[in-house]
Amino acid sequence: MEQNKIMIIGAKESFIIRVLLKKLKDVDIEAFFVTLNLDDIHDHWEETELVTFYMEKEDRFTDDIRTFLVDKMEDDDKQIVLIGDPVDTNEVAASIPSQLIYKILSRPLVYDDYIDCINIFNKQAASDELKRSILIVDDDPNYMSLVREWLKDSYKVSMATSGLRAIKWLGSNNTVDLILLDYEMPVTDGPQVLEMLRADDDTKNIPVMFLTGRDDKESVMAVLALNPQGYFLKTIGKDELLNKLKVFFMG
Repeated sequence: MEQNKIMIIGAKESFIIRVLLKKLKDVDIEAFFVTLNLDDIHDHWEETELVTFYMEKEDRFTDDIRTFLVDKMEDDDKQIVLIGDPVDTNEVAASIPSQLIYKILSRPLVYDDYIDCINIFNKQAASDELKRSILIVDDDPNYMSLVREWLKDSYKVSMATSGLRAIKWLGSNNTVDLILLDYEMPVTDGPQVLEMLRADDDTKNIPVMFLTGRDDKESVMAVLALNPQGYFLKTIGKDELLNKLKVFFMG
């Protein structure tokens, strides 16, 4: 299995951090240390898939480091592990979007807990579990396959060729972060599917965006009247779709 390098940030390379690095090395987990310095973090950013901030008492990110980390983690789909006293980790966590925080661990650190955390992260990363998941529902398999091809590198994508198949799939203990739902489908159309989703406690909070091939004002108003999280015209291009999805998930 390909390993993801771990960047451990701290005010200084303390004895605890040196022990932690050795224990990671002993179980073949690649990790390296950088100080709480923006240039150092920036210079080593491309080497890592997961960041760890080991906090001694009152260690905090400066505003420029926090802004850099948040922006880069959002741009590159990376996350952070916070280690410290609960008061300290809670304060830092409050300044970082929650979806960017992979785990919070308390000091004194139990090394095996951290190693387990990293092993789980590596397994999830290898199986794409860390990616946001999207379900595409469309009766046109060619269009659906095209959109899946556009999204598969950034998201975990599932497909359903009808609204009823989507409802059945979601009812089998599957869940997603977003549904892209064709507005016009035979038998059970998009509005009917949305109504069924909203009527079920297990699916009512899943965000839904409509896919529509009609851009006249009357059609667009009919789509918006259903209060989806948004809609895309089927003429949208790959880059625009990816950008809009990124903005949605960052919101």
